[in-house]
Amino acid sequence: MLKVGVLGAGHLGKIHLRLLQQSDKYELVGFYDENQENAERISKEFGYKNFSTIAKLIHAVDVIDIVTPTLSHYKCAKVAIKSGKHIFIEKPIANTVEEAEEIIALAKEYNVKGQVGHVERFNPAFIATKNMIENPMFIETHRLAEFNPRGTDVPVVLDLMIHDIDAILSVVNSKVKDIHASGVSVISDTPDIANARIEFENGCVANLTASRISLKNMRKSRFFQKDAYISVDFLEKKCEVVRMKDAPEVPGDFDMILQNAEGVKKQIYFTNPDVEQNNAILDELNSFADAITNDTTPVVTLEQATDALRVAYQIIDCFNK
Repeated sequence: MLKVGVLGAGHLGKIHLRLLQQSDKYELVGFYDENQENAERISKEFGYKNFSTIAKLIHAVDVIDIVTPTLSHYKCAKVAIKSGKHIFIEKPIANTVEEAEEIIALAKEYNVKGQVGHVERFNPAFIATKNMIENPMFIETHRLAEFNPRGTDVPVVLDLMIHDIDAILSVVNSKVKDIHASGVSVISDTPDIANARIEFENGCVANLTASRISLKNMRKSRFFQKDAYISVDFLEKKCEVVRMKDAPEVPGDFDMILQNAEGVKKQIYFTNPDVEQNNAILDELNSFADAITNDTTPVVTLEQATDALRVAYQIIDCFNK
């Protein structure tokens, strides 16, 4: 079992602590939180060992799980990597693309592995459909959240939309060609609602909408490709695949047939792939343990997370223009 320590014991940090203690791939050594009053309270309530300094925690483990505010990701990662420790970092990987690129360079220099917590890659509805998403040409995503003051220290693009940016980049096998975006600040200093149009070199277009002041929560993505439409509901963990094939000579009474202007007939049929329920955060942490143990590439690499961050900042740059 890999010895692991957690940096940061806020809302998400506490979830990581609980799941790492449950995992059969890690031995949870303890945690460090900058707020020692909070740290002592969590240690007393749950029994996790509270380390008095980051250095002492890093020295005692093989893997550091960084669940601190984004502003400190780079500083924490740098110290851990230079001590030869593997790092799991919550998304976004860092506060700037430059910091992210330096994390990549340091990980290579010190020969350690890194994975970033883009947890939607482990969403069971996305897992159930990902192999069916082949060369999508139009993608539409909606990620709407009810207001929560916890996320307003960063633009909605870095808080919410980056999940969809990462998922899209993982299925579109092409480079970004152009980006158009707009954002509106309603109650925060940074945009609370954003829309972006990403055009890829292969002709694919992705239209993304994110809001953190919605009246209801929604996390849906739709992928359109030749003869297929794939819908993924990340929130409800459901998916639907609509396919078209050449219509039979003699359609059945209940067959759904479409005919275009040229007279070509297609039959439409629906499938709901089996979705195996899981704990996505536990799965992503365990997958990182497997990557370390088996010396394989992590599911969400530091480079992929940096690509998502780069696109996110290109979108934010559009607001500033």
